[in-house]
Amino acid sequence: MKNIKNFKKSSLLLFTTAILTLTPILQSCDDYVELDPVGPTSENYFNSPEEYEAALIGAYDMLQTTHWNVTVAVAASDDIIAGGDAANFDQPTLQRVDKMEHTPADNNQLRDVWKFMYAGMNRANYVLENQNKIDFDGKEEIIAQAYFLRAYYAFELAKFYGDIPLLTETREGVLRIANKQVSVGDEYNMNRVGSIAQVYSVIEEDLKEAINNLPVTQAEKYEITKGVAQALLGKVYLYHGKFNNAKFADAATMLGNVINSDVYDLVDFTTLFTEAGENSNEAVFEIQYTNVEGAGWDCIQCSEGNYFPKQNAPRNQAIAPYIAGWGFNLPTQVLYDTYEDDDVRRDVTIWDLRNDDSYEKSRENTGFFTKKYLPTQADENERAGSDPLNYSNNYRAIRYADVLLMAAEAEIQSGGSLTNAVSYLNQVRARAFGDNSHDFPYAGETDMLQAVYKERRLELAAEGHRFFDLVRTNQASQAFQNYNNTKPVEFGSVNYTEGKNEIFPIPTVELNLANATDRWGQNPNY
Repeated sequence: MKNIKNFKKSSLLLFTTAILTLTPILQSCDDYVELDPVGPTSENYFNSPEEYEAALIGAYDMLQTTHWNVTVAVAASDDIIAGGDAANFDQPTLQRVDKMEHTPADNNQLRDVWKFMYAGMNRANYVLENQNKIDFDGKEEIIAQAYFLRAYYAFELAKFYGDIPLLTETREGVLRIANKQVSVGDEYNMNRVGSIAQVYSVIEEDLKEAINNLPVTQAEKYEITKGVAQALLGKVYLYHGKFNNAKFADAATMLGNVINSDVYDLVDFTTLFTEAGENSNEAVFEIQYTNVEGAGWDCIQCSEGNYFPKQNAPRNQAIAPYIAGWGFNLPTQVLYDTYEDDDVRRDVTIWDLRNDDSYEKSRENTGFFTKKYLPTQADENERAGSDPLNYSNNYRAIRYADVLLMAAEAEIQSGGSLTNAVSYLNQVRARAFGDNSHDFPYAGETDMLQAVYKERRLELAAEGHRFFDLVRTNQASQAFQNYNNTKPVEFGSVNYTEGKNEIFPIPTVELNLANATDRWGQNPNY
């Protein structure tokens, strides 16, 4: 990530309190936390535009840890089996998430999501807390980007944990996230916001404030634009619609703004997930990764690279142009069969190795592997360091196709323009099939909302959206029942429980460290 890598090594330790989560994290990793102040603090910092920019880059830097979020979300999907070592539970948290058997004691990836997203929020808070120290041209844009980043991290937390603890305050009569760092000791006074709908509301306020001062384009690829903030706000409205139907109309309007901006477009799906396809016209929001800095097992998140691709490749056997991986994230036969033969997305999404016996078989092996994010031999040749933890594959966090399908859903749910909804849906279908022969309605499909849901399943498979789509549309229980009814008999069942598995448990260690077992309580039924 341009500028961010150099910043981490040169001045990240300036931001001591800004990078504390609710509890100190990873004290062995000096790239991320030092309990004793090192270098300047806010009392003698934020005295120049360059220092504001450096602090903002520190907030951006935490985006690279979101590969953990994607890893967990993909494993939770009904369309993806966790896989991994057939003989040992080598990633037990992911393998328990796959079967919905995870508990508050699972501290690996589930705790990583918790602490890194709070750390990202706190870095953004460091900028926002000091926004009025000096004035200079361009400061409003820096502050707007900080508001976006805080909203993004908070939204990730809300998706995973529901009604999360936040420091809040009332500004101009509206409940907002406080523009204040969470310092050591503040965790003892923090409370849950009150409901997941209220969490969405405070996130929306940050995004509305961000949109006002963001430009349409940016000089650097990683920087947030107006369209990115509008797309995320539209997505938050869509999630909020589960609790407040009026939010669907807000989503339709906001996502329509992104579409009508004429900034984004659909590109060739066959190249979209290649290196050449990074930061394309379809990239609304893309998280940047680079392989130029090595990584180590003692602090994987200190890397600037992406850990996710290594998980996806077949175990212990390189199959050109890819290198060997760890055999996780196996698409199901049902997902493969849901694609039509002439749908170009199937062979871009799913690597079919059912007739290849060269690789070591994964747990509950299906013969399929997720293809969108794989480690290539070319990347391996260029990669710094010896540990396989820092691949350069960018993560496409919000694609224009996602925006079109969210907008179609919002129009339908709000009773808006069905003409727009059909147009948005058919743009995605036409790209998938190369022509308009599969435009809606097609092959007996007459339920437009279900057609949109199906299209999201096919378009966004293995990108980390499916599980949360099922939850927010109240279809998760049926989807996992369908999985259990169609899985091979030797595979384990998914134990999805309504009123529980819509969100994940707060890690027990976090409750204990914050003395919050009674004050926050555990998420329901864990």
